[in-house]
Amino acid sequence: MERDLRFMRNIGIAAHIDAGKTTTTERILFYTGINHKMGEVHDGAATMDWMLQEQERGITITSAATCCEWNYNNIKYQINIIDTPGHVDFTVEVERSLRVLDGMVVLFSAVDGVEPQSETVWRQADKYNVPRIAFVNKMDRQGADFFDVCLQMKKMLGANSIPLQIPIGNGDNFIGVVDLISNKAIVWDDRNYGVTYQEIPIPYEMKKIVKEYQEKIIESLSEYDDKIMEKFLYDNSSISEEEIINSLHRNTIEMKLIPVLCGSSFKNKGVQAMLDAVCRYLPSPLEVKDIVGINPINQKIERRKPSEKEPFSALAFKIASDPFVGRLAFFRVYSGKIDSGSYSLNTRSGNKERISRIYQMHANKQNPICRIGAGDIAAVVGFKDIKTGDTLCDEKFPILLENISFPDPVIGLAIEPKLKSDIDKMSLALSKLMEEDPTFQVRTDNYTGQTIISGMGELHLEIILDRMKREFQVEVNQGKPQVEYKEALTNLVEHREIYKKQTGGRGKYADVLFRLEPGNIGKPGLEFINKIRGGNVPKEYIPSIEKGCKDMMKNGPLSGYEIDSAKITILDGSYHPVDSDQLSFEIAGKLGFKEAAKKANPILLEPIMKLEVMIPEENMGDVIGDLNRRRGIIQNMKNRNTIKVIQALVPLSEMFGYVTILRTLSSGRGTSIMEFSHYDAVPKNIMDNIIGVNSSNKIDNKKVKKQ
Repeated sequence: MERDLRFMRNIGIAAHIDAGKTTTTERILFYTGINHKMGEVHDGAATMDWMLQEQERGITITSAATCCEWNYNNIKYQINIIDTPGHVDFTVEVERSLRVLDGMVVLFSAVDGVEPQSETVWRQADKYNVPRIAFVNKMDRQGADFFDVCLQMKKMLGANSIPLQIPIGNGDNFIGVVDLISNKAIVWDDRNYGVTYQEIPIPYEMKKIVKEYQEKIIESLSEYDDKIMEKFLYDNSSISEEEIINSLHRNTIEMKLIPVLCGSSFKNKGVQAMLDAVCRYLPSPLEVKDIVGINPINQKIERRKPSEKEPFSALAFKIASDPFVGRLAFFRVYSGKIDSGSYSLNTRSGNKERISRIYQMHANKQNPICRIGAGDIAAVVGFKDIKTGDTLCDEKFPILLENISFPDPVIGLAIEPKLKSDIDKMSLALSKLMEEDPTFQVRTDNYTGQTIISGMGELHLEIILDRMKREFQVEVNQGKPQVEYKEALTNLVEHREIYKKQTGGRGKYADVLFRLEPGNIGKPGLEFINKIRGGNVPKEYIPSIEKGCKDMMKNGPLSGYEIDSAKITILDGSYHPVDSDQLSFEIAGKLGFKEAAKKANPILLEPIMKLEVMIPEENMGDVIGDLNRRRGIIQNMKNRNTIKVIQALVPLSEMFGYVTILRTLSSGRGTSIMEFSHYDAVPKNIMDNIIGVNSSNKIDNKKVKKQ
């Protein structure tokens, strides 16, 4: 029997690091009856933090999925939850989760407010048009300020935040909330983990502020709802609770408003009310726009409705290796249904693959199910060839859904196995880890022959190496972290490349005239335009020229770093009826690109990081002076409670070991958060130094190889 999708919610829980995401998820699992004991992050016992590295460090590294049921208004709602990491090095986990979710709960710390990763998560949610509600956590902490966080959301995120609750007390005195819609005060019972709560009269001293914020809710809704505006203007008292809830539901889905709730997950206050709000205000799969894709056969745009009667379509958003069941592919079904043991088409590879088993996931535990239908999230086993972002569909009704975009790695590390016998084991481990994590890349340096692993930050690579040791039993020697520079062209160059090679018998010949120029900013890759008319170069040779040029973009003319973007226009050329072939034109493309790139005034680009430093006021001068020495550009300085916050843009190459320096400068009281911002040109004197160091390294390595 087809389930009623009106009572299903696919939500993610996201926030800045240490805002309480995993603690909140643990409380949800406890209150919904999935767990009978609350796991705490600081004890390493959280259900959703199942990896050893997560338990040891007290942070979430990989997004974990689970499923639970919540009784709201005597109706059982199925809630699929994905708990995402907060650390910026693992932002890929948030990105791919948001691609398949219908709604999101964004957590904010009542003490720290809107932090850098909160902004990143918010931008990602905007990118995928994910409706959200906000939960201001840690109301039990000293310095908690609910109204200030709501204000920060408006100022820093541009969110139209509407408080639906007001806290009763702050810090140690926080006991409950006033629900502005039902006009009731709720106090949670500490004796039984907050499972029960009681309604008390609204404290007399809060009545004025409660009335003020109730009016603000009606005012905000009246901007988007004509019926409520009419009643607001003529008869305010006739607006019912149901009308307010329905209007909030509609406007939250349309992303016009952000309902804001508050509580303390650690002290078991406010989580049940947040679950009610998930059911009330966030969309079901039926309320989300139909999924749009392209038919790979005729390239026409097609839509799929969230119904089991439609043809099957799903998106694989995560690949994970499990020691017991093998490779797991997590996917969201958008339309249709599929049974275990049946076949589906992978649109990317064009292969038909058998789905051996389907699992409903609960962190790292699998519950086998025989069927999955539209709107649901599950994991499958049985695919021979699957990658993150692949579309699975009915072979009779093929469709290609929009892929997931991932940021490029910014930091690299040279590694080699400690034992020569581990070379094959290392290759296998790296390929499995690359399969799981699209922001983790492996390449071989053309000059030194070293294996270079690249990722989103030092912690990211540290976790990768730790996993290689524990999961794959491969120990490696590692070099110093290296910055993943890129190269860019700045001038337009016209170049003719004639490739001739004559040996006994058939020779090689290719002649190409092309224009090379910088590519479009923000559009990486090669833009290739063919303007040859009249058959001077046969059509079948043009793709070979493009392939040759693309291959050469991986090794720039300055120091062998990748060229981020370029545009090539093929203007003319010639061929030999006997000696010309595809390989000749590919080689001509490679040689021509290499020569032209040298003349196009190439420059080096470096990753620039967005840094936020929190320090006591007396250390500000020392920290700012240090950032200036690191080529940092101070963008903003503000107060957060008793702490000064400095926001700056700093090159990544200057930031290795910064945490230790900051502790020294601030007597151990300073903290910092860093995330990737953009690539920018390296100053000339520093660029010459980098190129000089790299070329001397390459000469040394060549000498070693000769010896």
